[in-house]
Amino acid sequence: MRRRLLSASPILALVMAGALSACMPGTAEVAGSETAVSSQLWADLTILSADDMEGRGTGTPGGERARNYIVSRFEQIGIAAPPMGRLQPFTAEGRSHEGRKTFDGVNILGLIPGTRVGNRYIVVTAHYDHVGMYGGQIYNGADDNASGVATMLALAEYLKANPPEHSVLFVAFDGEERGLLGAKHFVEAPPFPLESIALNLNFDMTARAETDGYLWVTGTYQHPTLRPLLEGIGPIGSVSLAFGKDTPQDTGADNWVSASDHGAFHAAGVPFLYLGVDFHPDYHKPSDDAERITPGVFQNSTDLAIQSFRALDAGMSR
Repeated sequence: MRRRLLSASPILALVMAGALSACMPGTAEVAGSETAVSSQLWADLTILSADDMEGRGTGTPGGERARNYIVSRFEQIGIAAPPMGRLQPFTAEGRSHEGRKTFDGVNILGLIPGTRVGNRYIVVTAHYDHVGMYGGQIYNGADDNASGVATMLALAEYLKANPPEHSVLFVAFDGEERGLLGAKHFVEAPPFPLESIALNLNFDMTARAETDGYLWVTGTYQHPTLRPLLEGIGPIGSVSLAFGKDTPQDTGADNWVSASDHGAFHAAGVPFLYLGVDFHPDYHKPSDDAERITPGVFQNSTDLAIQSFRALDAGMSR
């Protein structure tokens, strides 16, 4: 195992007790940041990517600890469970380092009712699992995808204070690294008809935009009416929105249409957009740690993601 960078358990206990509530939604200067970063955003990322989470493998004790933390954050923010309940367990076969195997996973759900089109849903998603431990090393997955979950929680906190026009269902998916298992189960057993989903907005790897300066938006080639809603959003700090990774000319690893949980929605005919950063040298390596992330860049990307949601929420179904 690598040396321990951060022990999550004491911090998790504090969060469970509400001791971090004084940080919400304040900001604090974090070493290495280019701008002030939300202390809660940074806490969410660092806790979920700590060694004590053991890489958040699906069906592992570390995955359960991550799930308990996300549930505690939904409840701390005041995000209600939908009628079907807070948790959506599933059993499915998926890939692993040892070949195909059966995984027991759990999706986490939270609901905010809409003020204008309450019977139409924007499903905001981010997978909380990563690949766990392998070869004597912990794969912490700070960018992949503790960052996307932290961005989703920041959006949930924003929308709790600023209610959305569409109803919003937040889903933290399990089993993404094993073949989009949680997302596939969700679209097979949704809490409401798929026809009522106006959009799936998926966050996966939102932290390390310094690779090329972009938070990429994938899916406007498939859903061109959505692009004008986002084109007016200017850069925040060093990070700008960019559109692509979704055309027939984008091949192999450069095509992200089915690269993450939004792929299950796309296959089911549900409109989607995927927000994420480009690949970096620590992708799917034990070195994908919080210390590799520039906090201010991550804050800029999260702010862009929240602005993107606001534009989509206001512009759709008009």
